[in-house]
Amino acid sequence: MKQLKNSWNMVKGYVASMVVFGIVIGVFLNGVLSVSGRMDKEGTETLRSAIARACVQCYAIEGRYPPSVRYLEENYGIRIDRNRFHVFYEGFASNIMPDITVISVSEEGREFEKAGAAEKPDS
Repeated sequence: MKQLKNSWNMVKGYVASMVVFGIVIGVFLNGVLSVSGRMDKEGTETLRSAIARACVQCYAIEGRYPPSVRYLEENYGIRIDRNRFHVFYEGFASNIMPDITVISVSEEGREFEKAGAAEKPDS
């Protein structure tokens, strides 16, 4: 009987260890995903501000804002990782600062999934 009680205590110990291990793994994964999301947002903002600075530099040197992002890439050293970011550049006139929007590809996918889920009819 004592041996049965000892083996039951061992099983409880193993189960408790597995539960604690699962909680630690969950907290770790949550932290990694949180840091990844923050880095993505910072990368988006860094790229947007770099494009804006290059636009202002172009305006100071040439007297006009650049006609496109491609022009900034070719002449002002802007590098865009098109696998990670979509850049929308809308210039109204050569003397008005263009509207610059940078969207992370992963963020765009999440927004698309949210929109698709909202549009699905209930069965």
